[in-house]
This record gives sequence, C-alpha cells and structure tokens, in this order.
Amino acid sequence: MNTNTSVRVRFAPSPTGSLHIGGARTALFNFLFARHSGGTFILRLEDTDRERYVPEAVNEIFESLRWLGLVWDEGPEAGGEFGPYIQSQRSGLYREQAERLLKNGHAYRCFCTAARLEEVRREREKAKEKTSYDRRCRALHPGEVQRLLDEKTPHVVRLKVPEGRTIAFDDMIRGRIEYDSGVLDDLVLLKSDGLPTYHLANVVDDHFMKISHVLRGEEWIASTPRHILLYEAFGWELPRFAHLPVILSPDGGKLSKRKGAASVMDYKRAGYEPDALFNFLALLGWAPGDDREKMGREEIIEAFTLEKVSPKAAVLDEKKLEWMNGRYIQEMSTETLAAAALEEWKKAGIIAPAADDETERRARAAVKLLRERSKKITELAENGRYFFAEPAAYEEKAAKKYFTAEAVPLLDMLAGKLSAAESFTRENLERIYHENAESMKVSAGALIHPTRLAVSGVSFGPGLFELMEALGRDTVVRRMKTAAEWIRSHTAV
Repeated sequence: MNTNTSVRVRFAPSPTGSLHIGGARTALFNFLFARHSGGTFILRLEDTDRERYVPEAVNEIFESLRWLGLVWDEGPEAGGEFGPYIQSQRSGLYREQAERLLKNGHAYRCFCTAARLEEVRREREKAKEKTSYDRRCRALHPGEVQRLLDEKTPHVVRLKVPEGRTIAFDDMIRGRIEYDSGVLDDLVLLKSDGLPTYHLANVVDDHFMKISHVLRGEEWIASTPRHILLYEAFGWELPRFAHLPVILSPDGGKLSKRKGAASVMDYKRAGYEPDALFNFLALLGWAPGDDREKMGREEIIEAFTLEKVSPKAAVLDEKKLEWMNGRYIQEMSTETLAAAALEEWKKAGIIAPAADDETERRARAAVKLLRERSKKITELAENGRYFFAEPAAYEEKAAKKYFTAEAVPLLDMLAGKLSAAESFTRENLERIYHENAESMKVSAGALIHPTRLAVSGVSFGPGLFELMEALGRDTVVRRMKTAAEWIRSHTAV
C-alpha cells in the first residue's frame, strides 16, 4: 500500500463526449480531497479508445472543469514533471511495460482470432460455463510463439491471472473487498494495433504519475482486483482505493441523459451558477456531518473527508439544485446579477450588444424586482423580457378575463392620468390608482389587472407600481394605449 504522505489524485476522463454529472462529481471529490490534504489534483485524458474519440470533447471537458472552478495543478495546458498527460502521447511507455511483463512471465501473447474467441464464447455459454477466454495461447511453446511472430500473425498481449488466489483490498469508503481470481479473465493489456487497453494504461500512468489515492465511481470496483494483479506483476506499490457511490435518477433508476444526466455545460446554459452546482455536487454522496447544506467552496474543502462519503447511492434531486441555485442568486450583488441577465438578453436579441445607460438601469431594476421569484439566471431573464421588449402577445387566459370591452375606457382614462401625473414614483402611482378606484366605486384590482397585462403581457410578476416606475412613464403609457387598440381590434367595443 502506498505510504507516501504526499497526496496525489487524478481525474482521468475519456474524451468521448461531454462531461456529465457523474464525471463532474468524481472530479470534484478528487479536487476536494487534494485541496483538503494540501495535495495535487491532476487531469489526465484517457484517449486510447480512438473509435469513440471526439476531438471537440477535449475543450468542452476543459471548459466544464474550469467553469466549476476545478482547476488542475498538473495536466494538459498546465504542464507538470510527469507528463505528457494525454495517453495517446504515451504509447511507447505502454508497449515498453507490456514487454516487461512478457519477459518476467506475467503476460503472454495471444494469437486467437476474433472468430475463434466468439466460438469459444458460444460453446461455453451453451455449456453454461463462464464465457471467458479459455487460455489456449497461455501454454504455447516459445518456438510456436516465435514462428507466429515471424509470420507477423496479429496478436494481443494478455495478463496471466493467477489461479486459486483471493485478491483483497481495503476500500476507503466501503471497507474490505475480496475477489476470487477464478472469476477473472486473462485480460487483454495490449491490443493487436499496439494500443493499450484501459487497464494497462491506467495502472502504468497511475504509477509513473505517482498517484497516491484512486478515487473513482463504484462501477470500477470489479476492475480493481485486475489492477492489483497488474501492480503485483510489475512489483509496484499500490495506491489507496476509494469507490464513490453511484448517482441515481430522481425515480431511483440508473442516471442517463434522458433521466437528468445533463452535461456540465447544459447546466451552465440553463442558467445555473457554478458555485451552486459545486455545492450541490459535493452533497451527492457526502455530508459535512451536520445540518449544513448551502456551503461556500472553502467551507466544503475544510470539511471534506472520505470518512464522510457514504457507500449508498445518491439521488440527483434537481428541485434541490434549483432551490440551492435560487439561494445563491439571492446573495449575488445587483450589479453581478444584472450583468449576467444582460448577457442573456443580448443572446436572445432583446437588447443591443452594447448596452446604454438606460438599458443598464432597467436591468438593475429588473433584477431587484425579479430576483426573489427566480431560481436561475435564465428564468430571471425570460421573465424580465418585458423590461426591454414590448409584449408580442398577451397571456390568453388573462386576456379573456381582463381585456373586455369595459377595459378600453379604463386604460384610456388611466393613460391620460399617468401622462399628466406630477411624478412617476411607486408611491404616487399607487395613490392615483386607489383614488380612481374609490371614485369609480370599483376594486383597485379592476384597474391593476388590465394595467399589468397591458404593460407586461402576463398576469403575474413583481409589484405593479414598482414595475411601472422601473419601466418609466413613456413606456407604460405607450403600452397601455397599444393594449387598448388591441382590445378594440379583438373585441366588439
């Protein structure tokens, strides 16, 4: 077992697609463990599966980690003394180490064709036996091996898995785990194209990069005994292993893209804050041991230990993420939140790329009025469109209720009163509406509801008088007159 006191952990994604929540949580736990221990967080790209390799995924993985604040100490674009940190650039090392295993008798060359392997699998399946490789080439005479090599016969290199062994390790989260070597296949280490399999490259890299602790998802538990055998075959010291709990979808099933496993960039595009997602992911399988839920980054780093990681599955509760994101939004400064909302309005083409002073004033006003009702930046921006854009339509159900023939003279009258009002403050607007309602002997709502629909296009939102003050006299009066004309054209007045 690794006795090195220096903590070195790695996150090693395969660039076959976007970085999804499961991978992000694994990266986060490695990051937290490193930062809590004063250790080193390493990023390594495991790109030896060239058939599934997606070039665009590399930059998206980088962007996703950086957006979450998981900045790596060593790795691509950061450098380090144990690079290169991209497996496709280390192929010579893997072949060298495979040759070493062949020479010390822990590996052998297998010349079996794909057709023969499939035949063996079918026969064993029919006989209800374990469908693993029958180890035919394990006992080939050295002369026969040389003859096949001279004929350039395609082959792979396999590990000689010892028989009758119990392979055990102490998982830092799950305790002691044991495997019978009889259930293990003679796994392929080097493929016929000379590229390593995941198992060989993973172990070789972890050793040469001096990884002290391997933190990964529980789906890799079954691979750990194979990796331990590889460490033994090389005569290398083992790292410590910790297998993180699986993340389940809200309905308790396996997490999939259809069931909540969105990518990190999907969450960014949906309007979530990186601090909120960081906080939320930290609580997927870990808890500080008290009632704290909303925690700052440094607070989480200080409290994080593997002893507090549960082996039980964690459930992805997006409603909790929305709640947490809403908490973070409430604590953001008006200036910061307004700048984020302005970017959303620019992307939607609602405002010009260069915001003038009036646009920025309205953005700050919109943020102040909508933040308490918003759980995401995108939600705030969508609900605040009417601060900048004239209503393109009116909420259908509300229009049937409030945009009646009787509403036309009310809107015309109120537009006139507002045009002539001495001031356009919330207090004065409220006074005008209540005085007119009283003189007309109607409820204030009879005036408020048509006005709200006229100026915003919807029947809900912040306080009407605060909204009107934020929009300004000219905009409010213009929209009320427009609504009155709309009612005339859609109703028999």
